[in-house]
Amino acid sequence: MRLMAPGDDAIPLRWAWAEIDVAAIVHNVEHLRRTVAPARVWAVVKADGYGHGAITVARAALRAGAEGLCVALVQEGIELRSAGLDAPILVLSEQPPEQVPAMLAHRLTPIVYTDAYIGACGAAADPDAPVDVHLKLDTGMQRVGAAPDDAVRLARSIDTAAGLRLAGVSTHLAVADEPARTVSNEQLATFDAALAAVEAARGPVPVVHTANSAGALAWPAARRSFARVGIATYGISPGPGVDDLAAPLRPVLTLKARVSYVKRVRAGTYVSYGWRHRFDRDTVVATVPLGYADGVPRRLGTLPDRPGADVLIGGRRCPIVGVVTMDQFVVDVGDGGVEVGDEVVLIGAQAAERIRAEDWAERLGTIGYEVVCGISPRVPRVAVVDRGHGST
Repeated sequence: MRLMAPGDDAIPLRWAWAEIDVAAIVHNVEHLRRTVAPARVWAVVKADGYGHGAITVARAALRAGAEGLCVALVQEGIELRSAGLDAPILVLSEQPPEQVPAMLAHRLTPIVYTDAYIGACGAAADPDAPVDVHLKLDTGMQRVGAAPDDAVRLARSIDTAAGLRLAGVSTHLAVADEPARTVSNEQLATFDAALAAVEAARGPVPVVHTANSAGALAWPAARRSFARVGIATYGISPGPGVDDLAAPLRPVLTLKARVSYVKRVRAGTYVSYGWRHRFDRDTVVATVPLGYADGVPRRLGTLPDRPGADVLIGGRRCPIVGVVTMDQFVVDVGDGGVEVGDEVVLIGAQAAERIRAEDWAERLGTIGYEVVCGISPRVPRVAVVDRGHGST
């Protein structure tokens, strides 16, 4: 994704774009650093920075004091290196073994949890310049990671491999966004027992990390050496259970468009595919040139058991009516006063109103992560350096 800067007119913007507030990234990382201190912060910038633009986010996060970066794919780490970023980059899960040489050549740090992958990393490493690896333990996520009972054996395998060095041990918390539940305490207890066994067998491990964004906010015992902060970096709450702890964060992304067409419609007529919405009065509608190909879910305006989703036009809420189509949707603007070219805010603030990614998530029965990650690469991202927040 090409992230445009203010005044960059090499490619004229379509009438739809996402603004990325760089100052908000800096603010969020600085706030998270204060929250987790003396632990450190590593920013998770996988999935192109959760749809915000990985390179821009990474640079801002590092400027704000993040000490490392986390990605999901080798290709994501190489993209950061190609942009000139020299910070430590952790690849969060095992990748295809044939990618290991490229991963090590670009100084990406592997996470390991199987004998085969430890072997692949050892085979690709230079015995004279050992590679740091982190051992991941599965304490209840049941996704990836070694069984805690295998921790000592795998740590010894790393220690005896000529080109590897055990630099870290980690796990991932499954329910950290629900502080009322005891699951995270149980996971941490399981992890600590396995870590103690490893350290008894081979000595201290330099780095330990267990906290995701929710863990960083809600679980002081999880912060350890550093917290891997993903969604909180982007100013989005990890979940309703930690909304209060996420309140100081600033949303980074604003999704905007411009009205592309305005018309008057008659009472009794219908709109969009399937004629799911019938107008009960004469009104004015505006067409917005964004659709489900851009990441605006098709069902956003037509869920029968929930109030209609709104957009902001002229500082007021206007409901989406009918099915969102691939490239466009329609909003009811009432008595009008709206013209072609007027600004539309789908996610973000306008005048005194605000629509959050979390609002979409609640309506759609999902999470804020999916909302922002789902915004298509065909929506231009525009870096906004200062929205008037003041010093960060």
